[in-house]
Order: sequence, then structure tokens, then C-alpha cells
Amino acid sequence: MFRMMSKINAFRRPFTRNHSAVFGHVKGFQFQAPTERLDCVVIGAGVVGIAVAREISSNLKREVMVIDSAPTFGTATSSRNSEVIHAGIYYPQNSLKAALCVKGRELMYKYCKEHVIPHKQIGKLIVASRASDVPKLVDLMERGRRNGVEGLKMLEGAEAMRLEQELLCAKALLSPVSGIVDSHSLMLSLVGDAESNGVTFAYNTVVTGGHVEGGQVHINVSSSKNVESWDGESPLCPELVLVPNLVVNSAGLSAPVLARRLRGLPEEAVPHPYYARGCYFTLSNTKAPPFRHLIYPIPEDGGLGVHVTLDLNGQVKFGPDVEWIDAVDDVSSFLNRFDYSVCADRAEKFYPEVRKYYPNLKDGSLEPGYSGIRPKLSPPKRSPVDFLIQGEDVHGVPGLLNLFGIESPGLTSSLAIAEYVAARLKG
Repeated sequence: MFRMMSKINAFRRPFTRNHSAVFGHVKGFQFQAPTERLDCVVIGAGVVGIAVAREISSNLKREVMVIDSAPTFGTATSSRNSEVIHAGIYYPQNSLKAALCVKGRELMYKYCKEHVIPHKQIGKLIVASRASDVPKLVDLMERGRRNGVEGLKMLEGAEAMRLEQELLCAKALLSPVSGIVDSHSLMLSLVGDAESNGVTFAYNTVVTGGHVEGGQVHINVSSSKNVESWDGESPLCPELVLVPNLVVNSAGLSAPVLARRLRGLPEEAVPHPYYARGCYFTLSNTKAPPFRHLIYPIPEDGGLGVHVTLDLNGQVKFGPDVEWIDAVDDVSSFLNRFDYSVCADRAEKFYPEVRKYYPNLKDGSLEPGYSGIRPKLSPPKRSPVDFLIQGEDVHGVPGLLNLFGIESPGLTSSLAIAEYVAARLKG
């Protein structure tokens, strides 16, 4: 385990340019801390941060350090999703979500095949439960085709129900290129690639803010243990100040919170974060999975609806629902102290939603699974916002790239996002 604060020399060894002490202030309180100059820092060890570090170290030949507050990688959104490889159907034409999802899907299947990552291209049915929903299904098909999704086919209800005998629908859109992936195995492989390229991972370590000085970002770093005891209001003196040439803020749920704490970054450049919590329930008391494909309803506000997901072991999951929640305080955000509990009573709202397309769902067959939180950039009842990958052209700070609102299809898009980020930094 990486002991950054107790052994600063261990932190310095792979990256030393020069080191000294820096004087600064936090909320008017003066502090002195050792400073370290290094090449590139990626904040956040989720699937996107890992992929970005791997790409920068490999293709740009930069020395990279990844910093995360957790004891290991991928503990937040990256491990709390449906593990679906999306086709690229839902997103507006020419959006980053559309382009990076389609490209990311191609890269994902290729990477999984080459690195023997467990995955399966099982296909997806997006279903219209009522005739009145069919026009929305037609719109989705046309949007997907414009985005470059291959093989889309509209099925009559009878045809779809022959494919899936437990299904009830008026019509269905078949997406044969959709699939599922073992996200942990994927991240483990990407971490191995990154480490082979010389990337260093600093876990149990929090970037709590910083400032811009001389056209360069200075980031304040403390151990997670010290941040855990911080009240969020009193001055928190950094135990180390890092001065990288490049910074990628890939902190996921806390990316806007962190950006807001970088003095010198224009406030208007930092979007307001919104959080949509989603719960999953697993299907029990069944001898065999009722479906062979992913089954999705028409999208709803804040998400893609309560859908059917199969994992690689054949377990059936339903979810996620959408529950808009208030932001937590900065400390809890940095330490991922969101409420991930799943209340068993929420199943009562799942049954009627699922029975719209799976009428034979038995009472008492849904058990609490897990939950995740989507980092949104738009509030309830508003259209979803695109990925926001923000550089110097917007905020005016050289060498800083902010990744905001990396929700679904972030897992599918991760390798394409990494290529996009590397190209931006190179340019």
C-alpha cells in the first residue's frame, strides 16, 4: 500500500524534478508544505481515470500518477452500474456521448477479446409496452442509425415475443451489438497496462483543492485519514502540494466540487452538479433466467428506465430507478460517502414497472441488490446534458482538463474518452 504522507520520499522517487517548500493559505490561514513538481496527475481511479492514465503514459509517453481517496480503484460509479456495453442509440447526433459511445464500444470489444476480459455480446431489446410508445421507438431507431449503430431492426410484438417468451410488448427495437462486461476484470487489466507503462497509483490520498499560480495548477494533497477527521469548515493544511505539468480531473461524482475549490479557476466554468441515485434488485426463486437479451423500456426522466440486465453468471438484475438526491458536503464527496443503501420497500415501485414488459414477475421475487449514483449536469425534468470535457479554451488554465458529467455511457466510452483526452492534451 502506498504510504504517501508518512514517507514523502517514496512519493517523490519516480517523479522528482525538484522539491522545496511552498507557502500558501487556506481560507486566510497561512501554511507551509513540501512541494513536488511532476509531469502528469490524473485525479480519480475509476474506469475512465485508469483508461486516461494508461493512454497518456502509452501514447504521449508522459509520467503519470493517479490519485484516489479510496483504498483501491473503481470503488464508486465504476463498480455501481449495469455493466452494459451500450450501442450508442440514445444520444443526440454529433454529441460526445454518441461519438465516444460508438467508438468506445468498438474499442471495448476489441480490448476484451485481446485481453481475455469476460464479456458477451448478447444484444438488447428496447420495448414499447403500448402502441402509443411506438413513435418514440421509431425515433430511437433513427437516432441510433444516424449515430452509426449497426444492425438495428424494428420487430413486431409477436416477433420479439418469439425471441423472448416471457416478454410482453407492442413492438421492440433490436440492438444486436449491445452486450455486458465484467467491469472489475476490465479495470484490473487496465491498471496492469498502466503500471507496465510506469503509472503510479496513490490510494488513500485526497486532492482537496488548490490554486493557479504562474499559469500552472498547484494541487493540495492530504491523506484520506486526515480528511476523514476534517469538519469541512476549518482550514485543512495540505500535507503536500503537487505542481504537475498536466492535470486531468476525472474525479467523477466529486469532479465539480474539486474544480470549485481550485482558486483561480473561473467560477462560471464549473457546472452545478446534480445527483440521481438508482437502486437495483435481483431476481430470486427462478431456476433459469427468464430472458436471454437485455430488456429496456422507453427511456424516462433521468435514466433509461427500470431495465433487465444479465450478468456473466446469468443472474438477472432489474434497475436502476431514479431518485434525485441532494449533494453531500465537500468532505463526504471527496471520500465517496454517498448513501448506497437499498431499501427493500423500493421494490414495491419496481413490480408495476417491470410487469409492463414482464407480466409473469412473481410477488416476492425481487431482492435488494446494490445502488449507484449518476453524476448529472442537468436537473430533474430537463434534457440530459452531454459529457463536458473542458480545457484551457474554456477556463484559461494551461494543462488542466476537467471531465464533468461522465455518467452512462461512461463505462462503454472509457477507452474512447481516454483517446480523446490524450489528443486534447497533445494538441
